[in-house]
Amino acid sequence: MSYELIALLMFSTMMLMLLTGQRVFGAIGFVAVVAALVLWGDRGGFDLAFSSAMKLMKWYPLLTLPMFIFMGYVLSESRIADDLYRMFHVWMGGLSGGLAVGTIGLMVLISAMNGLSVAGMAIGATIALPELLKRGYDKRMVTGVIQAGSSLGILVPPSVVLVLYAMIARQPVGQLWLAGVIPGLMMAAMFVVYIVIRCSVNPALGPALPAAERDVGRAERLRLLRAGLLPLFIFAAMMVPFVNGWTSLVESSAIGALAAFAAAVIKGRMTRAVFETSVRQTLAISCMFMWIILAALAFGAVFDGLGAVKAIESVFTERLGLDPWIILILMQLSFILMGTFLDDTAMLVIVAPLYVPLVGALGFDLIWYGVLYTITTQIAYMTPPFGYNLFLMRAMAPPEIGVGDIYRSIVPFVLVMIVALTVIMVVPDIALWLPETIYNN
Repeated sequence: MSYELIALLMFSTMMLMLLTGQRVFGAIGFVAVVAALVLWGDRGGFDLAFSSAMKLMKWYPLLTLPMFIFMGYVLSESRIADDLYRMFHVWMGGLSGGLAVGTIGLMVLISAMNGLSVAGMAIGATIALPELLKRGYDKRMVTGVIQAGSSLGILVPPSVVLVLYAMIARQPVGQLWLAGVIPGLMMAAMFVVYIVIRCSVNPALGPALPAAERDVGRAERLRLLRAGLLPLFIFAAMMVPFVNGWTSLVESSAIGALAAFAAAVIKGRMTRAVFETSVRQTLAISCMFMWIILAALAFGAVFDGLGAVKAIESVFTERLGLDPWIILILMQLSFILMGTFLDDTAMLVIVAPLYVPLVGALGFDLIWYGVLYTITTQIAYMTPPFGYNLFLMRAMAPPEIGVGDIYRSIVPFVLVMIVALTVIMVVPDIALWLPETIYNN
């Protein structure tokens, strides 16, 4: 049996196991170890799993993962997100679509605190969704805004997904985070522009709040503004020392976790329940990601040993004679297709052993490609029929919002994201300027 056929058999077996509902790390790791045992015997199979585990344990930047997850859960469990939404409610409610714009702002801040899209979706659905519906906002506009805003969590730093990509692609986490800043803010700004224009043309979609509801007094407005600035202060306390080279990435993540903990204590919200929930969730998610990374390293090692990447590169560039840009676009389309039934981590782990080396061989920047992957994943999250965010939204939405409403609500936002993806593909400096500027200095 040829190595190409073995690689194809591995890939198809893994996909079959995932479609039967097996856990991502279990399916990928099982296929990797069994393939190694068959190809290289007992010693090769056992050494593969052991060396992958040791490589994971020695990867120092992985310590950032539990730090940022803990920071996000402390801030969300201590209800600081409630204060943020109240701030946007008062300061932006007078604008047509103002609460929807404020929801996007809330999502950006939640992303900077947590780095997971699920957290943004949960907070948006529990805090923003009832308020927007109660004030007469169109239900399709509302669900589209929350789904689009929550997708920013995997692009705006500290993105947990980019940490996973950095591990698999062997790229610096700090550069990837900096590369995601401008594209993430650009996409959020594009969402805001769309909401403002749409609600200006049709104010019934997002009516402005009456003055009586927004008139809370100068002192209260300033208090709410301070509440909104708190996450920015935590983010600055974490990122400024790192950007200036005063601290390492791991040290900055520890500063962020301590700052979030201190903020919750100062506000009198660090109860035993909040602390216990934050620690438990941090442990659960960190372990999940570590198992996934471990499986990905093992799977990638087998693929490297088989030479599957070189074989695929030869098929695309020599046999089919495709242009590198066409190959890149086909990769992005495959992400969107897989995103209809897989989450972001599963997609990355499945195709990273193939795509990441191929992207490098084609002459593209792997930092830039990390941003493209993340945006494409965001689009895949919101693409029917089985987009991940669609099901999360359906699970959290009230009964009056049907599946059809959820599907139709994301169409304009997906189009905005496709425009943003195209712009970044055409102008790579949008993603690369900030990391190159910071690291060169």
